[in-house]
Amino acid sequence: MNDIFRPKIFTVFKAGYTKRQLSSDVLAGIVVGIVALPLAIAFAVASGVSPERGLVTAIVAGFLISFLGGSRVQIGGPTGAFIVIIVGVISQYGFDGLLISTILAGILLILFGVLKLGALLKYFPHPLIVGFTSGIALVIFSTQVKDALGLNIENLPSGFIGKWQGYLANLNFTNLYALGIAVVTILLVVFSKKILPKVPGSIIAIVFGTAAVQIFKLPVSTIETFFGEIPNTFHFEFPKISFEHLGYYVQPALTIALLGAIESLLSAVVSDGMIGSNHRSNTELIAQGVANVVTPFFGGIPATGAIARTATNVKNGGRTPVAGIIHAVTLLLIMLFFGRWVKLIPMSVLAGILIVVAYNMSEWRTFRSILKGSVFDILVLLTTFFLTVLVDLTVAIEVGVVLSAILFMKRMADMGKVIPERIDSDVIDDYSTVPKGIGIYEISGPLFFASAKEYCEVLKSMGTVSKVMIIRMRHVPFVDATGVHNFKEALKILKTSGTKVVLSGVNNAVCADIKKAGIDELIGKDNIYPAFDLALEGAKKLNEEISKKRKSA
Repeated sequence: MNDIFRPKIFTVFKAGYTKRQLSSDVLAGIVVGIVALPLAIAFAVASGVSPERGLVTAIVAGFLISFLGGSRVQIGGPTGAFIVIIVGVISQYGFDGLLISTILAGILLILFGVLKLGALLKYFPHPLIVGFTSGIALVIFSTQVKDALGLNIENLPSGFIGKWQGYLANLNFTNLYALGIAVVTILLVVFSKKILPKVPGSIIAIVFGTAAVQIFKLPVSTIETFFGEIPNTFHFEFPKISFEHLGYYVQPALTIALLGAIESLLSAVVSDGMIGSNHRSNTELIAQGVANVVTPFFGGIPATGAIARTATNVKNGGRTPVAGIIHAVTLLLIMLFFGRWVKLIPMSVLAGILIVVAYNMSEWRTFRSILKGSVFDILVLLTTFFLTVLVDLTVAIEVGVVLSAILFMKRMADMGKVIPERIDSDVIDDYSTVPKGIGIYEISGPLFFASAKEYCEVLKSMGTVSKVMIIRMRHVPFVDATGVHNFKEALKILKTSGTKVVLSGVNNAVCADIKKAGIDELIGKDNIYPAFDLALEGAKKLNEEISKKRKSA
């Protein structure tokens, strides 16, 4: 069991924990706690539950994910990705149904970790992940238009098209005060960091918006309008479980578990790149599972790793799970002593904050870059995107995975009909003339969504011990969007560590794809060669230049 569940916090303490790191973690934890406050409230309200449930989730789940997790810096809590799922589950099964689904999802996550399925999530293609993430962002934006415009629409349709038909039919009833507050909120969240970089823009927007509404008695809806008094405490509650209906909750539980696993491991991978560490994926899944089993008993909603809050933690000096625990304690103190003021927050302020969150989630630049790539990647991207927006997230993921597999088989079948390019001078396999300091790594086979992660992990570990790294690609027939994405991230890490990269034996099709992604500019346009002998000569020159610079320094 030790190789499956090994929380990072115990590894950190065993290695030695200094007072200096404690002070950095405490500061980072307090900052992240303040950043998480408006987001936890906004995510809860947007999901159709009262604000304190978002805070409870951030406190309980945030503590457990940091204490038991496999990442040094992961921050857990409610996230925007769950909004769509929570709204759907509550509308169909009620709040007790959501609690039961979340508990079942937690059990599934624990099973994922125990069965060592953390590594399997690398087989989710990058266009699929971008497709459903962008789709969720668009759905979140569409749910906030009502509050941003201050519309009082009863029985608003739950479907995407129905919602927008309702908005267009009621545009004449727009509350200009609410619209003005939403616009000012967006501007404050986006631009305040340039003036007050240490203060979260969402906090500034909440204070400014709430004060303006109370002082000038503006006719806009507040949290109190919909939820009444907001308790500043939380207690243990047991959901009403009907065992004969337990099967109804399997599908929503699976959706919550899959999305939670994907988002938490994505966040852990991103943070690994920021601090040069490696997370334990199976431990992380078990921690996420425990958090989602426990939190509903305190009235909380689904939780997972939050990329934005995790990045904030790293940027403010957090380097151990202690920072995540401090973040949870900070939120607890805020809830106990300032929770009663939450009811005064205008709904249009929360709408403005979530519109910015949706924009940041949209990954429109990545979306656009994939649209310039292979027709296979485009098909997966658009299918997943439109199914997420118009049908259901679960259907989108299921169809996206199956479609990716079918298209890959089609692509491999097509490769068998093509006569491969042969570059005679690239068949050299005698590495005896390779000088010290030059490493060689060969990728054999397509660099696609099922193999890209493993290739690039090995590449990162090998490349950082060499001054110059030759990557042979003579047997790579094609790359897909996932391969390009992971390859580029690995090359960025090598560049940061000071390793020069040379590509050898790249065929025309692969060369065109990596140039579209800007990889040629990342490693240097002159460092891509059609043959190994040319690449070796280029690597020798780079090696000599690096050696001369180090001697002169």
